[in-house]
Amino acid sequence: MNTVVSHEADGDGRVRVSLAELIALRSRVARLRLPPQDSRAMRVGNQSSRLYGRGMDYAESRAYQPGDDVRRLDWRLTARSGRLHTKLFQEEREGQLLILLDQHASMRFGTRVRFKSVQAAGAAALAAWYAVRAGERVGLMQFGGCTQLQRPRAGVHGALDVCGAIAKGDRTASVHRQPLSEALHHVIKLRHGANRVLLISDGQCSDELARNRLLEMMRHTAVRLLVVADALELISMPAGHYPIEHDGQRRTLVLQSIRQRESFQQSLGAGQARLAAMAQSLGIPFRVIDTAADPLESVSALLCDRGGRR
Repeated sequence: MNTVVSHEADGDGRVRVSLAELIALRSRVARLRLPPQDSRAMRVGNQSSRLYGRGMDYAESRAYQPGDDVRRLDWRLTARSGRLHTKLFQEEREGQLLILLDQHASMRFGTRVRFKSVQAAGAAALAAWYAVRAGERVGLMQFGGCTQLQRPRAGVHGALDVCGAIAKGDRTASVHRQPLSEALHHVIKLRHGANRVLLISDGQCSDELARNRLLEMMRHTAVRLLVVADALELISMPAGHYPIEHDGQRRTLVLQSIRQRESFQQSLGAGQARLAAMAQSLGIPFRVIDTAADPLESVSALLCDRGGRR
């Protein structure tokens, strides 16, 4: 896919995704100090494997065995030990990250700085740039509207493809509600080749069956979760009158008593609380960020396997 930045189609970065901003996030990731990569292991879930063969990277040497390729003799160790030794090389496997991005209508909401959908889009773009900088392929599946898989692709073009698809998905209005379990089942059935999955959602679409789907996915894939929430979903607001706009119509929300405010917050934040609790019970590393936060630290922490639970 050739990504072209169109000024007319580009968003404002607050209520609509700005493709230019998604692409510009590459420079922020470029300044990060990435952790050293373990080239001898490919992590799948909680398992790692060492693969030896005619690969690119030297792994170790062992005593010569009949049938070994004489071109791979370790002459230095042979000279020191007086016995023939053969160099073993590991097969290099490229990591692949698949980003699952929630595009439900509930994501198009925000009371601080930007909509949840815009915050999630920025986090997804950061993840894409992080992955390709770390030498991984990156792909994308958006759900909640048009469910379409973009298979992992290597290099800058892979990240650009993801950014372009995110911007296009943001312009597609949808009222279709897709349970998270259904989206996860769709991913499991597809042969996408990814060994890591980053799910970005506000949790409003999470359902009871999603827990089983996540368990199934975790058998073969390392799963990480970024929960995007609005400030109103995380804390009880002070008493007052709050103007709300929806579909071009303005309303005033009146919150006075403590019970009224707490009930409103718990109702509004039920989705993100449910999804975070599910991740915690399954041992999935996750982070919760609001719409005013900088997502870079959370994304990099999750993708370098330092993802703690908050």
